[in-house]
Amino acid sequence: MKHKIIVAGIGPGNEAYIVPKALQAIKSAKILVGGRRALAQFAHAGQETMAVTADIKGVMAFMASQLTEHDVVVMVSGDPGYYSLLDALRREFSPESLQVIPGISAMQYAFASLALPWHDAQWVSFHGRVPAADAINYAPGKIMGMLTDGKYNSHTIPELLLKNGWPADTSLYICSRLSYPDEEIVTTTLGNAGTIAVQGHCILVVKARN
Repeated sequence: MKHKIIVAGIGPGNEAYIVPKALQAIKSAKILVGGRRALAQFAHAGQETMAVTADIKGVMAFMASQLTEHDVVVMVSGDPGYYSLLDALRREFSPESLQVIPGISAMQYAFASLALPWHDAQWVSFHGRVPAADAINYAPGKIMGMLTDGKYNSHTIPELLLKNGWPADTSLYICSRLSYPDEEIVTTTLGNAGTIAVQGHCILVVKARN
């Protein structure tokens, strides 16, 4: 294949957290694909764009049709290697046709904001799925970062963890709107999470006592 699909991680949201190589690829792209919010933020006149919607097959067909003439730049939130469109792209195109530019995931940003190393942490996703029970079971000293959605949020996830044996006094960090001007990080405990305004589509971090 003459041209490539360039998968550019756009970080947690604020343009300041996009690596320069990804930003350059986005600015110089002739064909730009991404979510509607990303296109509204980064697309400019002269670019042909395609919004990523539920019609993933249509998006893939569009990209395939463009590769005969141009590279295609695909913007994905956070880091492409962490729950992004990259999985679907690998099923449709060969790895040799993909160039991936890493980005800063919202999970990395959350841990950095807490000055908390993540090399021993476990990351799981409640976004459109439920992790296996053994992945979220309690263990002394366990640190866990969680992606959330509207259903599994800052109220329902703590309830689930408490049922799975986590102590009520476990530290909980509710990290919402990360990197944006109205960013908020609330420190509480699993037992008190239900007394705080519910947050979905955020990052939750729990840190158990040793």
